[in-house]
Amino acid sequence: MSGVMKRMGMIFRAKANKALDRAEDPRETLDYSYQKQLELLQKVRRGVADVATSRKRLELQLNQLQNQSAKLEEQGRKALALGREDLAREALSRRAALQQQAADLEVQHQTLQGEEEKLTLAAQRLQAKVDAFRTRKETIKATYTAAQAQTRIGEAFSGISEEMGDVGMAIQRAEDKTAQMQARAGAIDELLASGALDDPTGMAKDDITAELERISGGADVEIELQRMKAELAGGSGGQQAIEGGRPNPAEQPRTETTKFDKR
Repeated sequence: MSGVMKRMGMIFRAKANKALDRAEDPRETLDYSYQKQLELLQKVRRGVADVATSRKRLELQLNQLQNQSAKLEEQGRKALALGREDLAREALSRRAALQQQAADLEVQHQTLQGEEEKLTLAAQRLQAKVDAFRTRKETIKATYTAAQAQTRIGEAFSGISEEMGDVGMAIQRAEDKTAQMQARAGAIDELLASGALDDPTGMAKDDITAELERISGGADVEIELQRMKAELAGGSGGQQAIEGGRPNPAEQPRTETTKFDKR
């Protein structure tokens, strides 16, 4: 059972991968990657801004500590001048504590300054990569679009595209139906001529009837031609113009000619 499930899972993944590959547009993928890089660059820039803000706050605190330290030193001098050694000692003690705080802040300031420089350099490098990727992205998109257009034109000329393939199949079906109808019409004509099929209109004729009518029609034409020659030649040459032993139309009354079979 586990083998069947694994096989079904593999088939599903293969079909899904094929469907995704068919639906994927490289230009959209490149645009999405570029957008992600821009978002990352924006995050780095915000990080640089945050570090710079923290550094600036430390600098303000250092300035305040230095001002307070200078003020306590001045106050100690005045107290000592007035003979208040105890006040002078207290002022100097506070000044020493402020100097220790200032030293700690100075260490933090240097650390933040170093991080700021690193982030700034990283942002510059990332900006250069993003710019290079954008240029390459546009080049690839233009090349892909040109190749896609060329492929479609080639497919249209060769007839292997889906649209042209449908047109070709429609033409082929039309030609097949036309040939089938022509063959059917020819077969029906042959069957009617042979008498295998009855013509309900009564217009179809078999071979013998058609041959008899052709011969009779030809005989009528010959007889009419001889008659006209006899009339033109006059009574003296009428007997020679008649062929086949028939009487001269000029000597005997005309009678209705009938069709006969020369065979």
